[in-house]
Amino acid sequence: MTGKVYLVGAGPGDSKLITLRAVELLEKADVVLYDRLVSKKIISMIPKKTEKVYVGRAVGDDTTHQNTTNDLMVQYAKSKKNVVRLKGGDPIIFGRGGEEAEFLKENKIKYEIVPGITSGIGSATYAGIPLTHRKYASSVVFVTGHEDPEKKKEIVKWKNLAKSVDTIVIMMGLSRIDVICKQLITGGMDKKTPVAVIQNGTTPKQKMIKGTVTNIAKKVKENKITPPTNIIIGNVVDLSETIGWK
Repeated sequence: MTGKVYLVGAGPGDSKLITLRAVELLEKADVVLYDRLVSKKIISMIPKKTEKVYVGRAVGDDTTHQNTTNDLMVQYAKSKKNVVRLKGGDPIIFGRGGEEAEFLKENKIKYEIVPGITSGIGSATYAGIPLTHRKYASSVVFVTGHEDPEKKKEIVKWKNLAKSVDTIVIMMGLSRIDVICKQLITGGMDKKTPVAVIQNGTTPKQKMIKGTVTNIAKKVKENKITPPTNIIIGNVVDLSETIGWK
């Protein structure tokens, strides 16, 4: 017999946005492996008796870091412990949850995936930006701005996205915002298309700056915006002026 691993989404930052199922599992876990973007408030919800292991990875860390996390999940499970692998946002939206599930499957470890509110949705909602709107946007795409460095070539076709979708949500793309916007313009996007950059979405430290695809990179530097951020591109950004509530 082995323990079980739960791949759990902690939500976008606001501790009140974590799911009831996630809280239930945290209370019953023997060990919690948690990421960098899980808030301190959520960490404080974990019982004192529970073993807590930080496995967060920052941009620039060795890519073998994930291998260590994978091995820990299996080791704890084989020790008959129930493990919560706690991730910011949703575990399978740019959270490597799919890769971890594959690894657990290969090692014959029981697992469950518990969804969470992804930061791309949570930060937009808290900023008063509806990612879809009957009048302005009938399609939305979630894109990573930071692809796996081990890929031989970039897969995201920014130029193709420029005129094929109404709203673009970019996660982990702050360092490349200038390059991304230039590619979108080259692909035919209107230079006046609104852009919002939301820092620390859904938390008390949330900050938003707005501009267009032509000037947002400059505004990011002027305002000293740093990760974690979400970038939203599309006409829906302007709706924050009328329905913003935070």
